Amino acid sequence: MDQVPAGEPVLAGTYTVNGHPTVVLFDSGATHTFLSKSYALRHGIKMYKLKEDYHITAPGSPVATGLMARQLKIDISPESFVINPVVLPHQEIDVILGMNWMVENDAILHVGSREVQLKSKVTRKILKVHLPEQKHLEATVNTSELQEIKKIPVVCDFPDVFSEELPGLPPDRDVGFKIDLVPGTAPVSRRPYRMAPDELKELKTQLQEQLDKGFIRPSSSPWGCPALFVEKKDQGGKRLCVDYRPLNAVTIKNKYPLPHIDILFDQLAGAKVFSKIDLRSGYYQIKIREEDIPKTAFSTRYGLYEYLVMSFGLTNAPAFFMYMMNSVFMNELDKFVVVFIDDILVYSKSEEEHEEHLRTVLTRLREHQLYAKFSKCAFWLREVSFLGHILSEKGVAVDPSKVEDVLNWKQPETVTEIRSFLGLAGYYRRFIKDFSKTAKPMTSLTKKNAKYLWDPKCEEAFTSLKKSLTSAPVLAQPDITKPFDVYCDASGNGLGCVLMQEGRVIVYASRQLRKHEANYATHDLELAAVVHALKI
Repeated sequence: MDQVPAGEPVLAGTYTVNGHPTVVLFDSGATHTFLSKSYALRHGIKMYKLKEDYHITAPGSPVATGLMARQLKIDISPESFVINPVVLPHQEIDVILGMNWMVENDAILHVGSREVQLKSKVTRKILKVHLPEQKHLEATVNTSELQEIKKIPVVCDFPDVFSEELPGLPPDRDVGFKIDLVPGTAPVSRRPYRMAPDELKELKTQLQEQLDKGFIRPSSSPWGCPALFVEKKDQGGKRLCVDYRPLNAVTIKNKYPLPHIDILFDQLAGAKVFSKIDLRSGYYQIKIREEDIPKTAFSTRYGLYEYLVMSFGLTNAPAFFMYMMNSVFMNELDKFVVVFIDDILVYSKSEEEHEEHLRTVLTRLREHQLYAKFSKCAFWLREVSFLGHILSEKGVAVDPSKVEDVLNWKQPETVTEIRSFLGLAGYYRRFIKDFSKTAKPMTSLTKKNAKYLWDPKCEEAFTSLKKSLTSAPVLAQPDITKPFDVYCDASGNGLGCVLMQEGRVIVYASRQLRKHEANYATHDLELAAVVHALKI
């Protein structure tokens, strides 16, 4: 069974197969009708064993299959058809209707007008959906990545999870992203921001890309926030974003909690093998509730558009994404998975366990049609960089590449710059003994009505914090089955404590004294330090 060379006409549309919205490719270059195995698994479609294997010629490498599905109903309004497709393991498109179906139904493709004409002589418009550049069967995982995926145990069974691009709009999930407004709110509209010529060129390109993918559409909404570009730190280039501050100001906040990073790391005791998975454009994998789509409208030099998928900059986006990810992995959380928004860490005590754990996680992603970016994932590691830290069997350490930003920080010249530095350094405060005491000269300058005076004490604090990060210890992971040692300290500058186990530091914690504590007697301060230690 072969396919003819690329170059034959193809069209695609979104139709229903057995009641499920499905991307269907009409391909006159395919000899038969094909069904994606991952699609069959997601929707519980029964697969039957063929008497012998078929060998399919596809771009990249031949594909062998011995499975087929029977009596699937595909609705192309106003008619329905029954197909018996061959099942392919690494097919990105859900369904491909090939020449056997076209001959049977006298189908004629009109590529220019994007129409298909069947023997009933009724011409139907094909819904325009984003397709991979390849015109035929090849999955949208690029060749080099596909070769790498094939080499990785377990991962090699899930190439569809690592799609090179998102396959159009995400599926309807149990709950769509919603934007609830403060009662009585009127629509807010702002003029577009001015852009430089090169930005306008990039704007035009990215608008067209998102229109093609179905992520945005032209809008006539009374709402409108200005679009802008944000530099991509890790990849270079510009990301199209929207300044949603006017909308966020009148949005009822979603209080779903984001996990504290320290708590995530506390789950890793005994872990020796790690894999990390980063979702591809995670926000774009969630649809916005239909009635809330007009609220996402954004203004540009080239018109008004609105998002059909969750956009960067929406105030409740992180909380909702966290809710969705926790729902997907609820049975696995804190057993062998921790999740922070779109970053997933799989951890195990042995390679045998890790094989099972990794397969479970990738199966969950496949079931929920969530896609990962292979180039930002890493598998079967003994040491992994995750959320700005280095994790290993030994414990948790500061990621040197992240600390470099702190080390290169120039002396702050404003209160805002002090807050920025302390915020970044404070991210690693659990590694720094007496962080609050050390930082006190700097934090004093951030108080209301405080006079800004950078004196030698501030310089000493600034230098000391940077030096502490360069020599930060590897923190042990807590084992709740073993006893802990707590060491406390109190002085007029603040409270400090160290949590240890078997002679190894688990965490440092400190804070400055509150106003009423400044009058405490020494023994009361020491007791306050004990209370503080018990809260960490």
